[in-house]
Amino acid sequence: MRFSRAVATLGGVGTLPGAPGTWGSLAALPLGYVLHVLGGFWLLALGTLVVCVLGWWAARAEEAATGAHDAGEIVIDEVAGQWLALWPLSAGLTHAGVDPWVFPWPGWLGAFVLFRLFDIWKPGPVGWADRQPGATGVMLDDIIAGLFAAIGVALAAYVAHGMMGV
Repeated sequence: MRFSRAVATLGGVGTLPGAPGTWGSLAALPLGYVLHVLGGFWLLALGTLVVCVLGWWAARAEEAATGAHDAGEIVIDEVAGQWLALWPLSAGLTHAGVDPWVFPWPGWLGAFVLFRLFDIWKPGPVGWADRQPGATGVMLDDIIAGLFAAIGVALAAYVAHGMMGV
């Protein structure tokens, strides 16, 4: 397997039957958790930036090798977007000094659902980014969907913890 294909498919996760984007997003969750446990928000943020750059390179290399634009098995973009969706949760826990092993499941679930919603629905800027050519289009729509999901996660946290005082 080409190294670019291994990166683009997240070690073959993108070749699983069914919904490769969902598989890629699900696989991103435990990887993001490990980064958070090992280094808090800052390691998750650094990992996200590395995945964005590496994903862009891999998507570009795979498009050149196969001639296919945004092939379904490319899921490294889902990893980048899913990790972005986790940023508010990780940042809030790191800021509060909460034990890194604590990563409440409602936040995980919310980040996953919101990211998948924006990635599939492709509202406004997400759809625009998806139509861009090359690796930029492959990566950018998921990055924007991840940012939208992160905003949703932050708003939900504010409602749950700020307005309601929980």
